[in-house]
Amino acid sequence: MSSLDGDLRRRVVIENVLPAVDDGRFPIARTVGERVVVRADVFADGHDTLAAVVLHRAAGSGGWQETAMVPLGNDRWQGSFVVAQLGTYEYTVEGWIDRFTTWRTELGKKVAADQIVTSELLEGAELVKASASSARGRAYAERLRLAAQALGDVSRSSEDRVVTAMDAGLLEAMSASADRREATRYDRVLGERVERERARFGSWYEMFPRSAGTDPNRSATFAEAAAQLPYVRSMGFDVLYLPPVHPIGRSFRKGRNNSLEAGPDDVGSPWAIGAETGGHTAIEPGLGTLADFDRFVAAAKQHDLEIALDIAFQASPDHPWVREHPEWFRHRPDGTIKYAENPPKKYQDIYPINFESEGWQALWTELKNVITFWVGHGVTIFRVDNPHTKPLRFWEWALAEIKQAHPDTIFLSEAFTRPKVMRHLAKGGFSQSYSYFTWRNTSAELTEYLTELTQTPVREYLRPNLFANTPDILHEYLQHGGRPAFIARFVLASTLGASYGIYSGYELSENVPVKPGSEEYLDSEKYQIRIRDFRQPGNFADLIARVNQIRQAHPALQRDWGLRFHPTDNPELLCYSKRSEDGTDLLLMVVNLDPFHMQHGFIEVPVDAWRRDSSDQLRVHDLLSDERYTWRGRRNYVRLDPRSRVAHILLVQLDDPLPPEPALED
Repeated sequence: MSSLDGDLRRRVVIENVLPAVDDGRFPIARTVGERVVVRADVFADGHDTLAAVVLHRAAGSGGWQETAMVPLGNDRWQGSFVVAQLGTYEYTVEGWIDRFTTWRTELGKKVAADQIVTSELLEGAELVKASASSARGRAYAERLRLAAQALGDVSRSSEDRVVTAMDAGLLEAMSASADRREATRYDRVLGERVERERARFGSWYEMFPRSAGTDPNRSATFAEAAAQLPYVRSMGFDVLYLPPVHPIGRSFRKGRNNSLEAGPDDVGSPWAIGAETGGHTAIEPGLGTLADFDRFVAAAKQHDLEIALDIAFQASPDHPWVREHPEWFRHRPDGTIKYAENPPKKYQDIYPINFESEGWQALWTELKNVITFWVGHGVTIFRVDNPHTKPLRFWEWALAEIKQAHPDTIFLSEAFTRPKVMRHLAKGGFSQSYSYFTWRNTSAELTEYLTELTQTPVREYLRPNLFANTPDILHEYLQHGGRPAFIARFVLASTLGASYGIYSGYELSENVPVKPGSEEYLDSEKYQIRIRDFRQPGNFADLIARVNQIRQAHPALQRDWGLRFHPTDNPELLCYSKRSEDGTDLLLMVVNLDPFHMQHGFIEVPVDAWRRDSSDQLRVHDLLSDERYTWRGRRNYVRLDPRSRVAHILLVQLDDPLPPEPALED
């Protein structure tokens, strides 16, 4: 050190403040009304008593609000605050030597040892008098002035003056008026991205509006698709997700089942965006007009459905951008534009966008403006196609810009890619992320993966949306397991995750792949119109509606962090519980992962964590069948036959709220 700076006198050290994403490089993610629990190492030399607070504020709001921290032991402290509005928050930690409490503690020890405390009482009088001059508010100042007089009044007995020193009101006044001129503040201000509840909790249903009519030879219109809204809402969904609704290119249009030769009546892939009628801010003529889209969004809102729109930043060869901005695309040496590939797949109908082009700034601005255009037409939820194939810094910039102007927007990242890339997209501003859930089908796989998502630091910024299937993903488990497999995966998705989704036709158990070993659907809706009869036998829409009702009624299912897995003696039985943050709502799920055979065995209930004695009775109510059971002890028998019952969703009857959940690091 080259000089003795006044800051060197600050004795308190603050380290290891959590939560923090990459040491504060990125914000944590929360929704309005959630509590942020902050922990930090706060210590100093010697044996003085310390005090610490969490400082927090909405970014740009000026002064800090503060919440007292409490010691947890071993110099670890904890405090919390609740976020009350959308936008960006800031928080940090401040600590200082609490000289009054230090004095008060030492005084108490000496009194207990029958020592003379005349001098100590005079010291206390000086401390209180000094604080009175800088007290926060007239009431505190007056209380401190009177207390200082009483402590320094040698005509009073020591016993009376000790009573004054130990008065709880005096401690409160002194804590509120503490001298913090030499307090230490953590050397970083940490950030928090606060979104609305739908970013954390929601049920998604994916539908191709062009298939919502009755004629397989033409696209349905938005007006016809609106007739499907009551059906979607009757199942209890919150979000209706639409693939791209823009004009579809003609050049190299794909035919049925992704064939390279399209017939004159083939409708093509909605992801081949752009034609002579427009690009990313236009509507496919078969669906109607922009005014028709606006009416569809309004109709959905009347049914308590939010529209989520697909954002796919790519272009068909017929997109106006190809003609107007050829510099936004990669050209081969022969001058042709390179189409998209993911070997062995080829997408001749799609041109990728060159984010590194010479005109990148105008390109980035245009792409951001595409999203704000649709915000202007009532869309505030976006599912982003393949964001991992675009620059990560583009998303960090664009989402920050959009959220600053429209803090109610929500973005779902469709990035089935490497874990670190998926995580970085979440850190950079995406509200939710697709996950590997579709490919986790065994008890061990589900337990390991969902524990990672909900009980490690990943949870501070990445919120999974557990889609049970997509137009691209028909997992082998669903292909061969029949209706019980579809029900099992639905129950898992909707109870393991606070956010989940299914693609239309899932409730009909559509399970035929284009060929053995493929996850693509036969007669995929990506390339053709597909008319469905939702009244056919086997539709389990009623079960979907019941589970969504349970989700709405039970806070335990509206968050991810309360998930815990429990042992069973049969790996085909997956047992897990979810609890609400306040500990008043507890659900226990048991799912038969075998779609072919009855499975039975014993599950182990965590009676200690639930404040139960092993001999206590445990009353549970099956919210699916309305049956009630009384269990006793840790181990209880369960039998599930997929022909009649795939799962239990059990409400655990609690006499008292559960204790607070332990901190993540514990």
